[in-house]
Amino acid sequence: MSTASGTNSGASKPASTRAKPANKAEAAADWVDGRLGIYSLAKANLRKIFPDHWSFMLGEICLYSFIIIILTGVYLTLFFKPSMAETVYHGSYLPLNGIRMSEAYASTVNISFEVRGGLLIRQIHHWAALVFVAAMFVHMMRVFFTGAFRKPREINWLFGFLLLCLGFFDGFFGYSLPDDLLSGTGIRFMEGAILAVPIVGTYIQMFLFGGEFPGTDIIPRFFTIHVLLIPGIMLGLLVAHLILVFYHKHTQWAGPGKTEKNVVGMPLMPVYMAKAGGFFFLVFGIIAAMSAIATINPVWAYGPYRPDQVSTDAQPDWYMGFAEGLIRFMPGWEISVWGGHTLNLGVFIPLMIFPLVLVAIAVYPFIESWVTGDKREHHILDRPRNAPVRTALGAAWISLYLVLLAGGGNDLIATHLHMSINTITYFVRVGFFVVPVITFFVTKRWCLGLQRRDKDKVLHGRESGIIKRLPHGEFVEVHTPLSQADLHTLTSHEQPEPLELPAETDENGVARKAGVVAKTRTKLSEGFYGEGNQIAKPTSEEYLEITSGHGHH
Repeated sequence: MSTASGTNSGASKPASTRAKPANKAEAAADWVDGRLGIYSLAKANLRKIFPDHWSFMLGEICLYSFIIIILTGVYLTLFFKPSMAETVYHGSYLPLNGIRMSEAYASTVNISFEVRGGLLIRQIHHWAALVFVAAMFVHMMRVFFTGAFRKPREINWLFGFLLLCLGFFDGFFGYSLPDDLLSGTGIRFMEGAILAVPIVGTYIQMFLFGGEFPGTDIIPRFFTIHVLLIPGIMLGLLVAHLILVFYHKHTQWAGPGKTEKNVVGMPLMPVYMAKAGGFFFLVFGIIAAMSAIATINPVWAYGPYRPDQVSTDAQPDWYMGFAEGLIRFMPGWEISVWGGHTLNLGVFIPLMIFPLVLVAIAVYPFIESWVTGDKREHHILDRPRNAPVRTALGAAWISLYLVLLAGGGNDLIATHLHMSINTITYFVRVGFFVVPVITFFVTKRWCLGLQRRDKDKVLHGRESGIIKRLPHGEFVEVHTPLSQADLHTLTSHEQPEPLELPAETDENGVARKAGVVAKTRTKLSEGFYGEGNQIAKPTSEEYLEITSGHGHH
């Protein structure tokens, strides 16, 4: 009996010997853990290691500004009326008293002047949206220039790209909701782009607006898309993005002790979480300070939207400026097809270029992997100078964006700098084709120059500024040798060889002809890694010869 009893008690030991909860809070925690398994989940993940580098904070800025957008957006929805029904304003802002306007515009003015803290919340919401898109843009550029998109993170790159694009459009829908003269001009711009779509453009326009422009349904539909549809999709993508970051582990910069199989840094708890919490309040404080100091989108100054008026110096938020630049610099070409149907090429061609550029950015990781033939996993980041072609392509894209941004604000540039608007437009037309090409070659040469400097540093050390006279009278500058850590950082990167075409004949002497795809891939690979596209790293023999005293001092 005693043995059986001992066996039974041993089998149920985890339940019978568990210490009793010290208080009700601990009992509640045990109850929740027994049903959700939070303790085991936390134990496995809260000690996860994160590397420490300032550039990794860019992603955190995206996350924190998104949280601020959600919190302030919930507050604003309590007072905003997404309706285009007409009303007469009788509020505290006297210049608009007695003016007919939509309920959407009237409620926005009321939020700004009559709701306690309403104007500040509106400003924080708008500024946080600008910071969110800017942080995503810079974060993706960091990922691009360092090669952090390579296997196994291609899917995460696509998630980030979709978040950026959705941020573009949700921002556009958001600043269109007040129905003021500025946002109405932007909606009119969008309507013209939709009407330029062949065959179905008119039907899409009638569906969106609920009739002839401006219709009666556009603000309610924009409101639903802005506060429900797009944020819901973005939230799902953001969660998936963070899950993949945890699953794949974080990338890290090259350095002593860092390999493709480990992560060197701080644990998530308590060090990283403490820093992240402080950084959230820092981001929130800076956005709040910007919102309190610099007014953005003062809708009361523009007045309600009227189809027969256009706001002067109307500009979209900066992240949509390149889309407007595409429209403004394009010549107003029109052709008639299919028995008198007009095709507005001046709008339709830019409308096609816009998504093509975005798609090229989205699929670039897969293109580079195909061109280079690299199918390995990468967890160590590239220094941008060590990937000259990739860095040059990124710089060329940024230069194209800036040229189009200037084109989207050609009227403001003309009035503020006292220049001819036609001159600016012609410059943008030429710059669209020329500036990215020049930027590509200049950036590439710059990267190669930095590679040469790194090679010289490895072989000769760092200049110390100390001049020494040798016994035979020669004056030389003393160079300080680099530390082993610096040597590792400057020489740990790989330098792949370009792909080569297969032999013209196989082992049986039968001729085989390379296809167009294989030839194209080989040419592009030569462009990435061929002669003149990377500077050879110093060899150990060269380093030993120099440091043994037979080379340069």
